[in-house]
Amino acid sequence: MGKSIMVQGTMSNVGKSLITAGLCRIFKQDGYRTAPFKSQNMALNSFITREGLEMGRAQVMQAEAAGIEPSVLMNPILLKPTNDTGSQVIVNGKVLGTMGAREYFVYKKKLIPDILRSYQQLEKQNDVIVIEGAGSPAEINLKQDELVNMGMARMAGAPVLLAGDIDRGGVFAQLAGTLLLLTEEEKKYVKGMIINKFRGDKSILDPGVAMIEEITGIPVVGVTPYMQVDLEEEDSLTERFSRPVKKGPIQIAVIKLPRISNFTDFAVLESMEPVSLSYVSSVGELGEPDMIILPGTKNTMADLKWLREKGLEPAVLRARQRGCLIFGICGGYQMLGELLSDPEQVEEGGNLRGMGLLPVETVFTKEKTRTRVVGTFGTLTGTLAGLSGMELEGYEIHMGTTRSTGENSGRVTELSVQTQAEHMEAGQCQKSDGCHLENVYGTYVHGIFDGEGIAQALTEILAKQKGIVLESAETLDRERYKEKQYDILADTLRRHLDIEKIYEILEKGVEE
Repeated sequence: MGKSIMVQGTMSNVGKSLITAGLCRIFKQDGYRTAPFKSQNMALNSFITREGLEMGRAQVMQAEAAGIEPSVLMNPILLKPTNDTGSQVIVNGKVLGTMGAREYFVYKKKLIPDILRSYQQLEKQNDVIVIEGAGSPAEINLKQDELVNMGMARMAGAPVLLAGDIDRGGVFAQLAGTLLLLTEEEKKYVKGMIINKFRGDKSILDPGVAMIEEITGIPVVGVTPYMQVDLEEEDSLTERFSRPVKKGPIQIAVIKLPRISNFTDFAVLESMEPVSLSYVSSVGELGEPDMIILPGTKNTMADLKWLREKGLEPAVLRARQRGCLIFGICGGYQMLGELLSDPEQVEEGGNLRGMGLLPVETVFTKEKTRTRVVGTFGTLTGTLAGLSGMELEGYEIHMGTTRSTGENSGRVTELSVQTQAEHMEAGQCQKSDGCHLENVYGTYVHGIFDGEGIAQALTEILAKQKGIVLESAETLDRERYKEKQYDILADTLRRHLDIEKIYEILEKGVEE
């Protein structure tokens, strides 16, 4: 049976996901079969496994760091917020239903057997399980039947490393205050503390480290720097939206919808040297880009209304008229159509006029499409004609179906789809996807830009349309690039964490 160690945080966004990924990489490099685990995740960035099951993107990233295939066992419960008080609840990769916060708070204890089954299967298959917590273990109003922080540590018998974020200030109060609010039984699980996101001269921090160790009686196992690694993030707390925009001749604007999902679709574009990609939420931020992307969203109808309230819809329409490339993915694709219908009240109910840029109509249904796809771009016309026939791979996650209403448009992709066993006989089927008309394109395929050479070709198309010539550059190998980032992460943690002490904590576990 595998041993476990858990990374918890003093609050959200302290770097738990990255530290977990880095430890997964270190254990893998040291020859151990390693897997990540997070019992309950709340995020709008999700992923579809080869079995057609949905899981949180952070555990996919951590599985890649560990060098293994992502499995829904690593994230048995995924919550995808639909509004401020409710979420779609996904259990073992399948939609259980949509619940309000209070309803789920009462219901969640029924999911403990699902969590234990997933964890125990991973435990049998691996030498080490690196568990990630969520938010803070000191949310005293939420401790009843808690199953993702100390509740999970108890179920797994996992020693805990508590991470704090010094970049926001008050890290010593974060650590001491969190421990103060834990029960004596919970405190025995905390075997080490990590001060994360440090910038500056560590010698100035050393007296504080000694004092917090004396106050808490728990060793600080590392002071880790603010890490500049380019790895996929999973939720709206990402710093990707606020970081300075890289200057480049090709301007791409992604509309930052309130419920934006799967913005990992654009990571490959951000990494292209000539591309300046920004996330915008107002007309003033939009400017005159070469390409506008409408991304996925967990609530298409509500976010389309927001787009109109912000004056962004007419701005996108004007951009299309001047020749700007408009590209919609998933919910963004649905918005570009003529009509959104929600007869089953999957989102908000009723009908809503679309932006009218593509001759398609969408009807929302309660059945969720979850599938991996491979294929090619179809025979495209207009701006992206140069992508025709290029090979792609990705996945679909959406509620509802979209049908064409016009004869002058074309399909964007030709796909081979892995069918979902619960709805039909497992196997492969062929289908066309998406719609394009002039300089407007829409598709359901997430990850559509990740295929070999696609981002490079897109950049060159935009440069040619703009009348500029780019310096020749080697095509980015996305997989090799990510592997390098995982190694940089692991190397950084090895330099700044007491790995020997962490192995000691892992070996001893939770001593009574």
